[in-house]
Amino acid sequence: MTSKVKQIHDFGQSIWLDFIDRKVILSGELKKLIEEDGVRGVTSNPAIFEKAISSSTDYDADIADLSKGDKTNEQIFFGLAVEDIRQACDLLSNVYNEEEVVGADGYVSLEVSPFLAEDTHATIDQARELWKAVGKDNVMIKIPGTESGLIAIRTAISEGININVTLLFSLDRYEAVAEAYISGLEERVANNLPVDRVSSVASFFLSRIDILVDPLLDQNGLGELKGEVAIASAKLAYQIYKRVFSSERWKRLAEKGAVPQRLLWASTSNKNPAFKDTRYVEALIGPDTVNTIPLETLEAYRDHGTPASRLEDNLETAEGIMERINDAGIDMGAVTKQLEEEGIEKFIVPFRKLLDAIGTQKDDAKKFFGTRPI
Repeated sequence: MTSKVKQIHDFGQSIWLDFIDRKVILSGELKKLIEEDGVRGVTSNPAIFEKAISSSTDYDADIADLSKGDKTNEQIFFGLAVEDIRQACDLLSNVYNEEEVVGADGYVSLEVSPFLAEDTHATIDQARELWKAVGKDNVMIKIPGTESGLIAIRTAISEGININVTLLFSLDRYEAVAEAYISGLEERVANNLPVDRVSSVASFFLSRIDILVDPLLDQNGLGELKGEVAIASAKLAYQIYKRVFSSERWKRLAEKGAVPQRLLWASTSNKNPAFKDTRYVEALIGPDTVNTIPLETLEAYRDHGTPASRLEDNLETAEGIMERINDAGIDMGAVTKQLEEEGIEKFIVPFRKLLDAIGTQKDDAKKFFGTRPI
């Protein structure tokens, strides 16, 4: 029987795995997920790598080896991460090179340092460095969709770097990100550069919206809407996607081979035990989208998912939910701004913890090598 996860692709949505570590690559598990569950991409972030590197010994030898020079802790981390990303890119190369849809899927995402979230120029520089270091056509560099990140996104796209725009919570910011993508492609066209192999996704975060908004709903007598705001926002974002990528402006780029910047549903593991564990997957299956899901959510969906296209169901209800929130005085602009700031911090904290752990291992390695006879 075909995996329920794999059946999602029949409705035009690609499932990417929101997880990576050396074990899942070397054990053959990722290869199995690609073949049996139809996984068509991989995403990573600082929190994922912190867990991967800090909770296993798989990286100890490489950390010791990289510690022999004068590399910083961050340089050592990216040395480790780039190697994992390269191997995952190779495993997904067949997906990327499928004859009928070359470059539609098969991407692996590597994020710039979260310390750079508000530094446009440093973000651009690191995006270039990581793109070159991985050296694979099917890598995507993740850049936060902050206001500072918009210029970096446009610049990277104009240079032909595939970009996964992360930490999107608001409809206005999503539309600004789509504008940055289109503008970057237009700049390539103006410079007589090809646009047919440049790809991007816009990662719209879900569960974190509900976590923050649900208590506000209770306070404003809208408790019956708990767990509904993130899905409603995502459905409205998809309507923006359809409008933007069917415009005459976009059609001129499409004629030159450009592909739309797909919406990617992120933060899709349900945090509220009152709701079904696959709810953010079930509700948002629809054409020309991506859903990146943690391994435990993938396994849950494989067990009891019900694949069907639902992304455009009950649009009027979604619009009504957002109107009721606004009428109640809940400021979604303030909510999404807070979520963005907290999102950056949630990547900074594990990243700092990871660098400290690498620093400890580096110091131990130097002491060891320093005591060895020459």
